[in-house]
Amino acid sequence: MNVTVNTPEGTRDRLFAECQERRQVQARLTRLFRQRGFLEVSTPDIEFYDLFALSGSAIPQERMLKVADPSGKICVLRPDSTTPIARVAATKLKALPLPQRLYYEQTVYRDNPAHDGGSREVPQCGVELIGALGKKADLEMIATAIDALRACGAAQFHVELGHAGFFRDLAGRLPLEEGEREKMRALIEGKNFAALNKLLAPYGGDPAAAALGRLSRLFGGAEVLEQAEALAGRTQAVDYLRALYDELSAAGYGPYVRFDLGMVHQIDYYTGVVFRGYVEGAGDAVLSGGRYDNLVGCFGRDTQATGFAVYVDNLARTLPQLPQPKLRCVVHYEPGYLAQALEAVDSRPAGTCELSPCRTLASTRNLARDKGAQSVLIFDKDGEREEPV
Repeated sequence: MNVTVNTPEGTRDRLFAECQERRQVQARLTRLFRQRGFLEVSTPDIEFYDLFALSGSAIPQERMLKVADPSGKICVLRPDSTTPIARVAATKLKALPLPQRLYYEQTVYRDNPAHDGGSREVPQCGVELIGALGKKADLEMIATAIDALRACGAAQFHVELGHAGFFRDLAGRLPLEEGEREKMRALIEGKNFAALNKLLAPYGGDPAAAALGRLSRLFGGAEVLEQAEALAGRTQAVDYLRALYDELSAAGYGPYVRFDLGMVHQIDYYTGVVFRGYVEGAGDAVLSGGRYDNLVGCFGRDTQATGFAVYVDNLARTLPQLPQPKLRCVVHYEPGYLAQALEAVDSRPAGTCELSPCRTLASTRNLARDKGAQSVLIFDKDGEREEPV
């Protein structure tokens, strides 16, 4: 009977160059994070569902992959890293002084909409700055995000800034029900202009309604901030974004910064500046983050926080493909010569030389030919010698 064994939907095997490219991105990111003073933490792949449900997680519950533990409690495969790390900062690290600089390198698991084509396994590298409030902390996060993309070799990229307070300010000027506010947020994020205009029609004469109707179009360079003020008047959110931009420009980061005031994803989770990173060649964001000042308090430690995550696979796919080493030599050894054979393999560039598991020299020669090697290195009673295949 022929049996075809596939991987579960939303998962796949990664082979050779793809694994190498992922490891290279992870190594460059973690090197930068350690250089900036961040210390690594790791959280379980499986957490209790209540951890995310009660903390107002940025991930909708329908996208969490759920399992049951032996006691019958509902658990989930970790859907994001920030919430578990907030739990750690509020409990196991509670005695340590703030701010705390934490980084992680781990996979999150998310169930995607049917036929979406996205992966359920999302490897991430990210940082969390726990206990730091204000402009300097936000500047550090944005600058580190830009430096992370540069460190990985991204050529054409930018980071878009938004602010959760801008949408809150505009929506607060209208007599909206909570359900209408959330529906409006989703329409703006999805750039569903027709449905958004219909929802705002009853408030047509209100300047705030006009501004909300234009929110999804407010993206681009620094001129976006002037357009926002023309629509909504002077707001703290826009003033803050301008102050960040001025500091970033003075530090040389200005060419990498753009704005998107329609970035209103999970507006109840984020409390201040939010940002996403985009690289030419990627179909979606390769980086996402922002300020979330209420999350750590859900676990008993009232403190502010900010951070970001890099989507490793999304970023790796945009980088030049790494060349794979070519096998050039196969080592054949007789009993008693294992040490010399291993030393020969270890002394050559990785991937260019390997041991033969074959019992006879003739079989080793055949193996070398099949693998495209150029020579066979032999260790036996006659000494060491290298012969062409």
